[in-house]
Amino acid sequence: MNLEAYKGIMVYSEINGEKIIDNSLELIGEAKRLAAKLGNDTKVLAVLIGKNVKDFSKELINYGADKVIIFEDNKLEYYRPDLYSEALEKIVNKYKPEIVLIGATYQGEEIGPTTAKKLDTGMAAHCVELRINDKRELVQVVPAFGGKVLGDILCHDFRPQMASVKAGLMKKLPYEEREGIVEEFNCAIRGFGDNIKVKSVNVETKTLKSLNEADVIIGGGFGIGSKDGWQELEKLAKLLNGATGCTRPALDESWTEDEHTMIGTSGVAVKPKLYINAGISGAAHHTCGIKDADVIISINKDDSASIFDVSDFKVVADWKKIIPLLNEKLETL
Repeated sequence: MNLEAYKGIMVYSEINGEKIIDNSLELIGEAKRLAAKLGNDTKVLAVLIGKNVKDFSKELINYGADKVIIFEDNKLEYYRPDLYSEALEKIVNKYKPEIVLIGATYQGEEIGPTTAKKLDTGMAAHCVELRINDKRELVQVVPAFGGKVLGDILCHDFRPQMASVKAGLMKKLPYEEREGIVEEFNCAIRGFGDNIKVKSVNVETKTLKSLNEADVIIGGGFGIGSKDGWQELEKLAKLLNGATGCTRPALDESWTEDEHTMIGTSGVAVKPKLYINAGISGAAHHTCGIKDADVIISINKDDSASIFDVSDFKVVADWKKIIPLLNEKLETL
């Protein structure tokens, strides 16, 4: 493989509903920082795949993309991993970026590895840090053993170097008027043909904000104890116009059904103005996801709980004696 033929950093820009997801915009910001480290006038390319997606081009440029590549096709009206990964593969083979970044979303976790396999390269998933070493290689830092160990992954002999990153770990550039190039790309794609058919599309309606939108987050862990207890946390989040987040045990117990509510190395990193949590022990794989919160208030009946080490205020008590009373008080305001 001629590694010198690969130049630039490509970001797959995911659209959810009528907007580009923040995860993708964060990755454009990270790509610009990596491009500065690579030097040699390295460009950042954003990719849009779908039907009628051209109108998002200017937003991507204003967030830092030097070029936006658009692949529009009627077959791409609805997300299908076979078609989208094939489209991304064709784009990568045409433009030959040395690095490809993808958000670690449901969609990204499907088409990222699939595209990597098609390209005969590797992909590091759920990276918590990206950097460039002295050999101009991408170092992909991935947590292991519950976040207690961080491993450096490199792809020495193959290109592109591919990585996925969860939302909230990287920072968007400021939105401002910028100049960039918009280029259309098209080719035949087939995927699995008619073997896959979209029968219907069901759009979820959420009553709470997403974790990345919320200024207030109410977090809960295994110490909440039950689905009924979880409802108290959701009530508090609604009263404070916030969102609920969880640790892995709470998700495994099905108290919350959305994996995007999980905070930490296997979930998302959050940056709320206020993070109130209850029943969380404070394992490293969770606390790394809340380190950018402005204020952390923790409720735990174990006065030696690790969560108190990263808290601004600690309440040593059974959460059942605190949260329901707080809800009652807020309901009277």
